[in-house]
Amino acid sequence: MVMMPDWRIGLAIALCPFSSIASAGSTEVQPAMGAPLAGLTAQQLARFEVGRALFVTPVAMEEGLGPIMNKSNCGSCHANPLGGWGAISVTRFGIEEKGVFMLYPGETQSLAQSLSISGFCAETIPQDATIVRTRLTNSSMAFGLVEAIPDSQIAANADPNDVNGDGISGRVHWVHALEDPTGSPLRAGRFGWKAQVATVLTFSADAARNEMGLTNRLVPADNPPNGDFARLTICDEVADPEDVLDANGSGFIDKVTDFQRFLAPPPQTPRSGMAGELLFNQVGCTQCHISQFSTSTNPSLEEAIRGKTIRPYSDFLLHDMGLLADAISDGDATELEMRTPVLWGLRRRDPMLHNGGASGGSFTSRVLTAIALHGPYGEAAASAAAVEALSPAEKAQLVKFLGSLGRREFDFDGEEHVDLFDFFALRTCLAQGATNPNDDCAVGDIDQNGVVDAADVDMFVLAYDGNNEDCNNNGYADLRDIALGVSQDSDNNGIPDECTNCPADVDGDGAVGGSDLTLVLAGWGSPGDSDVNGDGATNGTDLAAVLAAWGPCQ
Repeated sequence: MVMMPDWRIGLAIALCPFSSIASAGSTEVQPAMGAPLAGLTAQQLARFEVGRALFVTPVAMEEGLGPIMNKSNCGSCHANPLGGWGAISVTRFGIEEKGVFMLYPGETQSLAQSLSISGFCAETIPQDATIVRTRLTNSSMAFGLVEAIPDSQIAANADPNDVNGDGISGRVHWVHALEDPTGSPLRAGRFGWKAQVATVLTFSADAARNEMGLTNRLVPADNPPNGDFARLTICDEVADPEDVLDANGSGFIDKVTDFQRFLAPPPQTPRSGMAGELLFNQVGCTQCHISQFSTSTNPSLEEAIRGKTIRPYSDFLLHDMGLLADAISDGDATELEMRTPVLWGLRRRDPMLHNGGASGGSFTSRVLTAIALHGPYGEAAASAAAVEALSPAEKAQLVKFLGSLGRREFDFDGEEHVDLFDFFALRTCLAQGATNPNDDCAVGDIDQNGVVDAADVDMFVLAYDGNNEDCNNNGYADLRDIALGVSQDSDNNGIPDECTNCPADVDGDGAVGGSDLTLVLAGWGSPGDSDVNGDGATNGTDLAAVLAAWGPCQ
């Protein structure tokens, strides 16, 4: 194992206490969910930030919002994390004729818009619509990496006629990208519940118009409420297309596309080798939830996207879902077919499934409910039955593996932050030494060498969400000194004993009293001087420290 020299560790801590990606030696800390890709240039990071800001900025009516829409900004639905999945559903409706889904007469699409700029412009779901379904907000995360999977890789896993006889007959949904000419080659769809979208720009353009009513150069006309074009003429007061390009020829859809393309893949911790993943394979889940793909090596792609190995756990194909299907067709995707969703980031999802059918309760209950709903009759029925036949211990192992998909490294308590609590857990694992991928301490064995050691401590310092102080000015973070025994921390406040003069004396007046208490309450939730223990946020721990130290400083 290659180790980073001590002077480089100290320099990294001093210059970059936290970033979306950090490295020591040959190992890198995986970016958290919602963070940018590793390896982006400064210009690409700037585009990511601009897109992220627009993603949550409401579109105003005078800018073209509506006249019918579901939300005023992208982040309202894609919020867990920003750019990812959500807990909000949309409604689709139509009619059934002899088992075939049809658009309601006069309608131009199956999506219902629940909001409008006025009551007159509002769209309603007809009472005689025979099919009304809800779909949960969908995401793939790391959109640029998913888009960069070559069509040939997706097609290689298809077996539409089940030639191999395994009961799985996934097929590609070949579609046009909106930004390409109609006569251009079809692309393998990979986004959307019906794999009806092949590129991120198409996704952005389609969602801008359909979810917010923001017309653009790729989708230049608004939706008529219930197909009523006369009413649309009255309601649509902003000239189309409403997405105005800037001086560089870039519009809203281009900028939010930048944000989505440059999102990092959710972390997987530990990265591989868990017993639960072996069970995941044995029960047949990987027949659809394929673990690994490689992105294209096309030199036109950004370096951060080009030639990367990714683990999304999806084949991006359409499958017959039996009773779990939604009875709605979309392009060549039939009423029974749904696209295999990615599983990376699964630990953050509540609800689960396209219809939100697994919601609430514990992560374990949601996962097992979602798996059970895969059967009967659909292609996944055999796998669902195989999971049901597992012993309780085996089910626990399977769930633990699925919970690793989206888990931050060093996040021992699973609450999405790397903080002082996780530091104490790391110290326990450091004392334990040896570990394995099935052990709880594996969350801190970042280089996966079977032991939590000094190299992992160095990585923890780089991943820590709080402030990395160096109170003794020895060139290393205080937490590193404490973990490795260079310094003692008898009161477990994350501050070396040699530096603990009177940390609860926030105002520096030589005593801990009411003014210090006031400063802690005023700084609640934020870092800064009121953060007595230096864990990155002022909270109850800091309040307790002030109360415990009440009186003159010793």
